[in-house]
Amino acid sequence: MKNLLRELRAQRGWSQTELGERLKVSRQTINAIENERYDPSLPLAFEIARVFEMPIEAIFSAA
Repeated sequence: MKNLLRELRAQRGWSQTELGERLKVSRQTINAIENERYDPSLPLAFEIARVFEMPIEAIFSAA
């Protein structure tokens, strides 16, 4: 699943570890999502959207 996670994280100056701490997941999970090797669960996707104050659709896309 395509996503803007890396760009959004970089805009805020957060490391993968910092974002992982905010989302209560590991740095490896953040890395896997950013590299499109792992699609987050729906609850995690909602939490990502909440942290970035954006709709899920603006962060993730199937294309």
